[in-house]
Amino acid sequence: MATILGCIADDFTGATDLAGLLARSGHPISLRIGVPDQPPNEAPGDTPQDAAAFEVIALKSRTAPVADAVAESRRALAWLRAAGAQQVFWKYCSTFDSTPEGNIGPVAEALMADLGTAQTIYCPAFPENGRAVFMGNLFVGQHPLAESPMKDHPLTPMRDSNLMRLLAPQVTGTVGLVDRLTVAEGPDAVRAALAEHAANKVAHVVVDAVAEADLHTIAAACHTMPLLTGGSALAMPLPALLAADPPAPQARTHAIEDAAMILSGSCSAMTRAQVGHYAALGPSRLLDPVALARDGVQCARDWLAAQAPTSAPMLYTSAEPADVQAAQAALGPDRAAQIVEDALARLALAGRDMGLRRIIVAGGEISGAVTHALGVTRLDIGTEIAPGVPWTFCTSGGHAMALALKSGNFGAETFFSDALTHLREAT
Repeated sequence: MATILGCIADDFTGATDLAGLLARSGHPISLRIGVPDQPPNEAPGDTPQDAAAFEVIALKSRTAPVADAVAESRRALAWLRAAGAQQVFWKYCSTFDSTPEGNIGPVAEALMADLGTAQTIYCPAFPENGRAVFMGNLFVGQHPLAESPMKDHPLTPMRDSNLMRLLAPQVTGTVGLVDRLTVAEGPDAVRAALAEHAANKVAHVVVDAVAEADLHTIAAACHTMPLLTGGSALAMPLPALLAADPPAPQARTHAIEDAAMILSGSCSAMTRAQVGHYAALGPSRLLDPVALARDGVQCARDWLAAQAPTSAPMLYTSAEPADVQAAQAALGPDRAAQIVEDALARLALAGRDMGLRRIIVAGGEISGAVTHALGVTRLDIGTEIAPGVPWTFCTSGGHAMALALKSGNFGAETFFSDALTHLREAT
């Protein structure tokens, strides 16, 4: 089967978020961890072996050096184009996580060059999760991005809410806006505004969206563009617009052993609240990056082995901003992050071998480290636990497993317990 829509996501939780929203269409969605080593139709062990109509490739490029992020994204694009993709979607976080150098803009420009297109749009809005873009400014709930908890993100602190100002230093082309008043007039008005920008050689166009209907308007106006970029919600209407045939009924069952564990490395405000809520319900252990650097993970592994198999223990490094800054001061930001990723990935592998085959992971970088450690290359997308967070299914070490890969800011305070209940009821 030729691929209709090929998607590239800059981290693993973002990829599952995107795949989960695409799966609402009823079409089967293929999520691949990293760029496949084999060309489409030649990957041994895949079921089916050929590319799917809707393909998502998860990269670990959000905070990678710009050159590395661009190179990996171009590799992903080449694979998707070989699979037949005519439309490509570049997915980044709905909070536009980036540094002044990138990686959102540089990747977009590289993909534009490879696709031979002179214009693309940027729309990270996700109204269902409280993300809106108005007059080019990104809001998280009722707060501008720069006044939200994202201002203290340990890797990509967001100190400006204006997407055009954020994007301009990252790209060589001109940046423009299609505002909410234009979007409210419908797809023809959006197309006309984009055409006017194109005539003025405006290559990078931020598009406002404050409600779900806005995303459908934008998708209807732009779905034939070679490249779209944005948060996952913008892609949600695309299967219905691009697929000629309705989805075929899918009957899938997954037999996964009951024992579960939770690994949290995100330090977002919402994840910290989720950790606090779950710590009152089940066994939990805080891991200190400085102690991990000094002593390794053996104590945490021993603690994990001592827990009852049915207790769903939680191991976490999620901490308040002051504690994160103290660890970064002691170890350096990059080393602190790497120590946490390595530790939680090793503990995921240990948990799997202890029989904990349902794993909830909070944090995009952590999710990438965990899936890599587990040797996962492809995920089957299940139903959503919360908007943008589905259970996914895979095999690792010969075992059937379920993974929930959660972006730090997603889900309600009860997310961890909700996820465990959701999977018990679905399997």
